[in-house]
Amino acid sequence: MDKRSIKKTQRKIQNPSPSSDVALKRMQAAKPRDTAPEKSLRSELHKKGLRFRIDIRPVKELNRRADIVFRSAKVAIFVDGCFWHGCPIHGTQAKANAEFWKNKIKQNQIRDADTNKRLKKAGWRVVRAWEHENPEKASEKIYSIVMKRKR
Repeated sequence: MDKRSIKKTQRKIQNPSPSSDVALKRMQAAKPRDTAPEKSLRSELHKKGLRFRIDIRPVKELNRRADIVFRSAKVAIFVDGCFWHGCPIHGTQAKANAEFWKNKIKQNQIRDADTNKRLKKAGWRVVRAWEHENPEKASEKIYSIVMKRKR
């Protein structure tokens, strides 16, 4: 999918009014970075002696930010939230504004696939971890990938 198609689809999604004050507060509290799963994974990677950048563009020309980046190894890590990215195990369907959220999550998945494709084309290895994954196990996998690519 090209940039124009993504932008057209994004424009079609109109933000609905929050269904309640509780829903509004929950959405306002959602952090774009430094989430608990990200911090846990970063801590495990740091314990293994890996050093990295956080919340940056792996490729300047691509307006997408990775959660963790190993520039020298060209490895980009994304820690995806189960709700926001439609986890097949833990993803839930919103009851209020259901159509909006269904489209929003689908758009996130399309953007994720596009990001993966573009980064791979630029020579990067993309690793996606779900927020529910064990950070120690995920860090072992990432450590192995980074060390192989540094050689």
